[in-house]
Amino acid sequence: MSNSLSNRRISGFKPTGPLQLGNYVGAIRPTVEGQHAHPTIAFVADLHALTVPHDPERLRELSLQVAGLLVAAGLDPRRTLLYRQSDLPAHAELHYLLECVASYGEAHRMVQFKEKGGGSGTRLSLLTYPVLMAADILLHDIEEVPVGRDQRQHVELARDIAMRFNERYGPALTVPRAVHPPIAARLADLADPTAKMGKTNARSNGVLFLLDPPDVLRRKIMRAVTDGGTEVAYDPEHKPGVANLIDLISACTGGKPEQIAQHHETYGALKSTAVDAVLSIIEPMQQRYNQLTEDEIGQILADGAEQAQDRAAKTVHRVKEAMGLTTARRAPAGTPARPQTAQQPH
Repeated sequence: MSNSLSNRRISGFKPTGPLQLGNYVGAIRPTVEGQHAHPTIAFVADLHALTVPHDPERLRELSLQVAGLLVAAGLDPRRTLLYRQSDLPAHAELHYLLECVASYGEAHRMVQFKEKGGGSGTRLSLLTYPVLMAADILLHDIEEVPVGRDQRQHVELARDIAMRFNERYGPALTVPRAVHPPIAARLADLADPTAKMGKTNARSNGVLFLLDPPDVLRRKIMRAVTDGGTEVAYDPEHKPGVANLIDLISACTGGKPEQIAQHHETYGALKSTAVDAVLSIIEPMQQRYNQLTEDEIGQILADGAEQAQDRAAKTVHRVKEAMGLTTARRAPAGTPARPQTAQQPH
């Protein structure tokens, strides 16, 4: 695995529910494809799952499941650093240190807290977890963070914190930037085309989970909500059900939505094509996943955390030293002074 800082990227996957096809299209596949062009870090963000009520045993199960599906989807642990967030204590340590640089106002205005927080029973971690996300990024000297535009706010917070830290205490943190991969189709719930396909909606008959048996996937797709009339046309506004099926096929095959619509005369034919397209991706993934054991997945995560330890420890030490929490090491005579304008520490 390359140790170069050039274009190093990171992606986190939260184990809050079974992964579904939308997660694969929007996050897993871009990460797998990107590992061949960029030094890549991927982690199971189990600490983020603690911001809401959870079952401990279910969290452990989902964490292993997420890691196993990443490997089954093509993530190569020999090329990409893969580990579980809680196995690397430096995440939590840097989180607190950065909380001492971030402000309440910055955290409070984050979109997720506005949408989910506010009640007396809201966990404090829901307010502060965007700072933990910043720590996730800054811990590894990340230069590029691939995110959808709805997540750009979190990368901007990481940038603001890093620049503020470097200005106050010296150049200890790499300032990251957001990069936006090609926009993937936003898959909607097959039972309700007005709602996003989400992994937390585990009871929905319109969510295609990556570990659903093939016959279940087939049944969900064949029962997908369509629209009035019989014409197959790509019209998301007036035919959201048909458009969602077309987007599903497009996401799996790379075909253009308008061309997919032209090649189908009936809703039934469109659904049959959707079944074939989905199974062509999910069945091979499930076969590879079923060949993995829990011990193998656990070992991959443990090895990844061990490999991540050195860089993470160096980052935390730089930050603590800059903040006055450790004794500064005297440089040998003749060692050049640390540049005061550097944004990219090595």
